[in-house]
Formats: sequence, C-alpha cells, structure tokens
Amino acid sequence: MGMIPVLLLAAPAPTPEAQKIEALIQAVAALEGAVFIRNGTEHTPKEAADHLRLKWRNAGRRVKTAPDFIQYCATGSSLSGRPYEIRLKDGRTVLARDWLWTELKRMEAKP
Repeated sequence: MGMIPVLLLAAPAPTPEAQKIEALIQAVAALEGAVFIRNGTEHTPKEAADHLRLKWRNAGRRVKTAPDFIQYCATGSSLSGRPYEIRLKDGRTVLARDWLWTELKRMEAKP
C-alpha cells in the first residue's frame, strides 16, 4: 500500500485567463477613493473585490475566460438584475461592466 504523492493533489497552475480575472479583481480592489454600488448599497473597493471573487468561485466551470467573468460575475446582481456601478474618485459613475472591459483591453494591450 503505497502513499499517493502529494504532488498529484496540488492545485493546477492558474491559466492565463484565471490570471487575467485575478488581475481585474485586484484592479477593482485598488480603486482608491471609489465606491462600488451593488443593489443600491455602497461598498468599498476591497468589499467589491471579495464579492467578485466569491461570484467567480460560485460560477465554477461556466467562467473560462476574462470576458466570461465580466459577463457572468461582474455585470450585475444575479438576485435583482440591477447593474453593478462604480462611482469613481472624480465623482463620475460608470457601469462596472464597462470599466472592467476597458481595464481588460488596457491589460491585453500591454507588451
């Protein structure tokens, strides 16, 4: 009765898409002075990032790419159907989905 090598039980290395999703979540967390609005309630960028990470985990295999993540996890509330918004430091309010698409394009354009 041999023991199963621990290496076989290790989590797989993150895929490039998973790394992009994590980078998007970290970009939300780093939004200094911003307010994340979910179902009419204001949240800090860190709370928003934690919520997005939870939704990503709950989405499971449905989310394979960063665009999937934006569509299924970061566009709006699955309970109320209301879109997520971000009130930026300068006072402008934008749809979280639009902000994340812009951020994703910026990340992918980097050499």
